[in-house]
Amino acid sequence: MPKEYIPLEESIIEIKEELDSLKDFMDSSKKERYDQLFREFEKRWKKISENLTPWEITQLARHPLRPYTLDYVRLIFEDFLELHGDRRFADDKAMIAGLAFFKKESVVVIGHQKGRTTREKIERNFGMANPEGYRKALRVMKLGEKFGLPVISFVDTPGAYPGIGAEERGQAEAIAYNLREMARLKVPIIVLVIGEGGSGGALGIGVGDRVYMLEYSIYSVISPEGCAAILWKNQSAVEESARNLKLTAKDLLSLGVIDEIIPEPVGGAHSNYEEMAERISKYIEKGLKELKKLSPEKLVKQRIEKFRKMGVFEIV
Repeated sequence: MPKEYIPLEESIIEIKEELDSLKDFMDSSKKERYDQLFREFEKRWKKISENLTPWEITQLARHPLRPYTLDYVRLIFEDFLELHGDRRFADDKAMIAGLAFFKKESVVVIGHQKGRTTREKIERNFGMANPEGYRKALRVMKLGEKFGLPVISFVDTPGAYPGIGAEERGQAEAIAYNLREMARLKVPIIVLVIGEGGSGGALGIGVGDRVYMLEYSIYSVISPEGCAAILWKNQSAVEESARNLKLTAKDLLSLGVIDEIIPEPVGGAHSNYEEMAERISKYIEKGLKELKKLSPEKLVKQRIEKFRKMGVFEIV
């Protein structure tokens, strides 16, 4: 995998590359050097992370090396069996859906999937699902409900695909239908925002009993660029729009939109896939343990109440 960096990582590039090279050929003679370098890396990252702006967090959420849904599927679940197609039009590769084992328990796994290479990005449509993607996801969720399987949803998309074909095939209707059906699904639903949570494209698989966000992910009604174009008519306003959108995990936790923030490893999720996957796994395990105590009727009631409360403010 090629090394790719974003501007805010400039001060840690050299040390990160040396750490990676030592990690690849680690032995007892190199352990002391590795530990010394890692302490320095930790120190520099702490200085960077303490002053991150919403726009810089947006850049981290879009980092080219950030783990995607299938990376987490590989590290967290066993025997993933991907299911294809919506039984109406086609198979959307921007959305993955299937069955897997989590801690020896059968679960449904759905999520947006971006691509790494140019070919993969085109094939996955940059993680922007079409209506058939949302219909496929719901088809598999309904299959899971039939057999009492919990749903684990990974959100990572700039938004639903806005092309003419998608609109002709009912993009808005597909997302709206998912919102309604997910709200009344009679099995536990855990949603994880792992990168970008963009608009209705994220919400289409984002209705859950527990909604967790990774520390450097974003979740918003529109992208900073889109907001800047509409309100300021100028792309130089992206930093201001990112700040006003309240799209960071801390902002959304304070607003009650999400339930918890999952801390990321030193350097961000892309610095240590295995550690990030282990942290996510613990939150999934905790969430399922809590939700299994509730009856299907109680699950649905609490889920609907949870989302109805969002956006309601008392003016004093």
